[in-house]
Amino acid sequence: MRHNCISISLVSLFLLLALLAGCSGQQRRYVIGVSQCSDDEWREQMNREITREALFYPEAEVVFRSAGDDNKRQIHDIELLMRNKVDLLVVSPNEADVLTPVIEKAYSKGIPVILVDRKIHSNQYTAYIGADNYAIGYNVGEYIASRLQGKGRVVEVTGLRGSTPAAERHRGMTDALREYPDIRVTASVDAGWRRDRARLVFDSLLTHAPEIDMVFAHNDRMAAGAYEAAVKYGREKEMLFVGIDALAGEGYGVEQVASGQLDATFIYPTGGDRVMQTAMAILTGKPYEHDVALSSALVNKGNARVMRMQTGQIRQLDEKIDMLDKRINHFLTRYASQRILLYTCVVMLALFGIALFVAVRGFWTKNRLNVELSEQKKQLEAQRDQLISLSKQLEEATHAKLAFFTNVSHDFRTPLTLIADPVDQLEASRNLDEHERFLLRIVHKNVTVLLRLVNQILDFRKFESGKLKMYLSEFDIAGEMNEWTEAFRTLSYRKHVHFSVSAAPSDEGYTMIADAGKLERITYNLLSNAFKFTPENGRVELALSQFEHGGTRWLRYQVSDTGVGISAEHVQHIFERFYQIDVHYAGSGIGLALVKAFTEMHGGTVKVDSAEGKGTIFTVEMPMKQAGTLAEGLEKQAVPASLKEGAVLSAGQGTVQASPEAGEDDRRETVLVIDDNQDVRDYVRLLLEREYRVLEASNGQEGLQQAMKYVPDAIICDVMMPVMDGMECCRRLKSEVQTSHIPVMMLTAYTMDEQKVQGYECGADSYILKPFSAKLLQVRLRNLIDNRRRLQSFFADRSALKQESISEVDKGFVEKLRELIEARLGDAGLSVEDLGGELGLGRVQLYRKSKALTGYSPNELLRIARLKRAASLLASTDKTIAEITYEVGFSAPSYFTKCYKDYFGESPTDFLKRMKNEE
Repeated sequence: MRHNCISISLVSLFLLLALLAGCSGQQRRYVIGVSQCSDDEWREQMNREITREALFYPEAEVVFRSAGDDNKRQIHDIELLMRNKVDLLVVSPNEADVLTPVIEKAYSKGIPVILVDRKIHSNQYTAYIGADNYAIGYNVGEYIASRLQGKGRVVEVTGLRGSTPAAERHRGMTDALREYPDIRVTASVDAGWRRDRARLVFDSLLTHAPEIDMVFAHNDRMAAGAYEAAVKYGREKEMLFVGIDALAGEGYGVEQVASGQLDATFIYPTGGDRVMQTAMAILTGKPYEHDVALSSALVNKGNARVMRMQTGQIRQLDEKIDMLDKRINHFLTRYASQRILLYTCVVMLALFGIALFVAVRGFWTKNRLNVELSEQKKQLEAQRDQLISLSKQLEEATHAKLAFFTNVSHDFRTPLTLIADPVDQLEASRNLDEHERFLLRIVHKNVTVLLRLVNQILDFRKFESGKLKMYLSEFDIAGEMNEWTEAFRTLSYRKHVHFSVSAAPSDEGYTMIADAGKLERITYNLLSNAFKFTPENGRVELALSQFEHGGTRWLRYQVSDTGVGISAEHVQHIFERFYQIDVHYAGSGIGLALVKAFTEMHGGTVKVDSAEGKGTIFTVEMPMKQAGTLAEGLEKQAVPASLKEGAVLSAGQGTVQASPEAGEDDRRETVLVIDDNQDVRDYVRLLLEREYRVLEASNGQEGLQQAMKYVPDAIICDVMMPVMDGMECCRRLKSEVQTSHIPVMMLTAYTMDEQKVQGYECGADSYILKPFSAKLLQVRLRNLIDNRRRLQSFFADRSALKQESISEVDKGFVEKLRELIEARLGDAGLSVEDLGGELGLGRVQLYRKSKALTGYSPNELLRIARLKRAASLLASTDKTIAEITYEVGFSAPSYFTKCYKDYFGESPTDFLKRMKNEE
């Protein structure tokens, strides 16, 4: 009986264990495919982090593939992973253009895709994890400006041009250096992320680059390659080397900074742990972030040693983790063997004691594994705390640099003052002619803008350090607001913007106690922002009102506009310091940050409501009465007149100055100047107005309208403009039949060959760099117009049409015009309006295009064609002069005779007599 009970118990235990084994076997298994574009040390670090984090997810299996910088190979890897039916793809695309289709294919099949480090030209992916490459590039640009003290020559060694990190880092650096015109990027070479290639291209560059102050490489490996090339020529001491990645270990970024090979490097985190965490969140249906931005920081001589120590400790921890991982695998293997032994023993009806021992042994093993994993987690948390401490140290270094920048801004004020006062005195002189006075006004305006920016930076720094004070006074905000906004009236007239200021009726009035100077600065910054982004015929409104809040009276005033609006992506960041929405608009990115700072000093709030294309509303709310002592004997801290003028200048974009339509007898050429800077337009007009008729437009869209209307002889167009930039404007001009023949000269502050290539692809005829020489601008413009004049022999010589280098649009226009004239040659009532209607052009447009391409007006072309046909008929037929006159479309024989003699030098009668005598 006892043996039967034991047998039943053993069988029951066997069935229970079999059931548990069956349940564990039914647990969902996930396969995650990782496709790396390369196999460098940075990606090896990421793979190790993914593998280490995967230890916490036993239900997941990770498969790694590396393409070795080969697009075709990576496409093959992704296709293979899809065929193997992975549950999720992690991809670091080699080049965005080439890899986008296959990634979209995987996404369309329902496979979640996580992009790591690099993006694609599509939004068809599940999540993105990586650092902000644009921000890193921008930080590098600011570091270059700081190290070179605003002046020097820089060489950029880029990663693979087709990869998004290379493009974004390049764009971030150039945007940062735009504020430092004395820093020139003399060369930008593609080294494809590789050390050996960077050594080769930089070696070639050194042979014809006598002066280089700094080399910025898109990763530490390329920086090391450039450094080795410089050592070869003994020039490594002449220049500073900056890289990105900051990997720890012998021969990597941190070690290179510590040894002095690199001046600095920027941390580019791998984020392998975040990749694995996000992947499992997606697979298990948990919440996850769509875009995970990993933070970066500067590593230089000051913190490289600390970084090396910290990373050394981290590396030791990594080694211990790897050792623990091996032990865990060993334990798991042993555990699996013991389970098999247990099942075998149960099947063979082994002794109950042995089976129980194995079960207990398995339980102890599991507990030990849990303890070891817990210890491992604690170590990882300690590692995280160390990284947080390092981040704080980097933050302190950032504040130190900002303090240095503030001190430099202080130093700017003295020379600016010394410039502004002599300029004011020169403007008052009576010995200046109008040209000299105009140039002085430009200097005065831009000195004012610089002084305003310096003062705003100093105020913001005071606010951050808690040293900005409030000077309270009692005043009528409604009355003061009318005075503060007066400076914007002229701007509103000039831009054709409807501007209104209103105050809601209030029995208690609008007397308040506050810092009037700071409220005035808030007003100016908000209005400057509104006018900057509001096009012609738009509306800007400032409205005051009051409301009750917490038993006290509060002031609310709103600045609204009908401008271009702000997207939801940017709205949440616009009050951050140095944040800029659009590189096409100039600005320091600190004005709105000051608005928020001054508002918070008054215990108030500021918010913004906006949408793209629907305008923007800024709402400021604050108590009417501020607690504190009034500043006795102190005038209200009003904005200086120079700052008022500067605010209005920075907000204004200028207006289109349209000239009347040119008459057919006016022989001066017409030049259209398209630039969003009023001073630039005024200066170019001053250079050209004696020789040319000058039209103006403040952006590409207005410029396109002007060109379609007036058909100028040449166009000078800026590249960076709001609404429509210069590249798009040029492309549109060259695709329209009315304007395709017009030569276009592009103005740009960039020296990058990529932008020039893009401009020429859009159809630009010439480039000129800012700042430009007046003589160079005039000579190049004259050459463009003269070269176009050489095309005017088309109508006289049909074969030349195929030989000259003009666009297909212009060739088609000339052929169609010739065919129309020949088809209706005998129609005496044929007019220029009739020809224009057939070609889809107005009378003036047809006149100017015909004149530009052939050298003749449409009437002249028609008359010449009729005379040539008449000469042919006189020589080949027996028709009378009167018959030929009406056949070729002349209304009277006498007029035909006069025109014939003027063109051929003899009358029709004389021609017939000469023909008869020759016979």
